[in-house]
Amino acid sequence: MSTAHDTVWYDYLSTPIGKLLLAADTQGLREVWFETGRHQREPASTWQRQATRLDFARKQLDEYFAGERQDFDLPLHPLGTPFQVQVWHTLARIPYGTTISYAELARRIGQPLAVRAVGAANGRNPLPIVLPCHRVIGSDGSLTGFGGGLPTKRFLLGLEDRIVHGDLFGQGAT
Repeated sequence: MSTAHDTVWYDYLSTPIGKLLLAADTQGLREVWFETGRHQREPASTWQRQATRLDFARKQLDEYFAGERQDFDLPLHPLGTPFQVQVWHTLARIPYGTTISYAELARRIGQPLAVRAVGAANGRNPLPIVLPCHRVIGSDGSLTGFGGGLPTKRFLLGLEDRIVHGDLFGQGAT
């Protein structure tokens, strides 16, 4: 069980979607925060900046943005309620380059009537990209809220679509 006294290390990662704030503790990656959008955060005063403690996450995120990684293999330690953690871990099973609806996500956790609660948990995901909440869209196929902003969500989905369909240069399908 983690406590408020756990050491948390942080560092920044430059990406095509802006600078990300990464935070980890002894159990794994704990948080990823966007530089823009509605989910922004500054490091807590008790956190310690130490780049080498985040190398394990930085490497895999760099590979993801380079189109070389489709699945993350990282120790994770997201903090949340049991329901939130269940939703977040289910996100990890959404295949790269695909999307599902909030209703489908609720069905996948065995609570088909909990669509709003699933949406709220998805919105509080402390590990976006790694636990791919950007792959959850509206039932009508629309892009819905995303902590990093809709342009970031659009970029991530476009990156995955280009990799899946072999369009690495953004020239469109041939």
